[in-house]
Amino acid sequence: MHVQVHKRIIKQNEQYKRRVDKHRKQVVFKEGDLVWIHLRQECFPDDRFGKLKPRADGPFKVLQRINDNAYKIKLPSEYDIFGTFNVADLSLCYDDKVDSWVNLFSRGRG
Repeated sequence: MHVQVHKRIIKQNEQYKRRVDKHRKQVVFKEGDLVWIHLRQECFPDDRFGKLKPRADGPFKVLQRINDNAYKIKLPSEYDIFGTFNVADLSLCYDDKVDSWVNLFSRGRG
């Protein structure tokens, strides 16, 4: 009976994976790409959140691909967090004029 239950669980997990992967988009960044970091309240200070405040910060340079889901990002020293992010928290920066962008810390708080 345990063997049957185990086989059934494995079969259900495979079916679930196929359904979920059908809608998943594989995102791969290269070293040197510029990305936006989507701000999560768990990682960043409380005073950076509110209805009218930006939901992303950057662009920042990708230093290293750790695996399919994790990347090491070069952050300024003002950020007091570890520089590894899940791919779900990153999006590619398409702007050619990167110099015109300024991150939230250099703009000041407010």
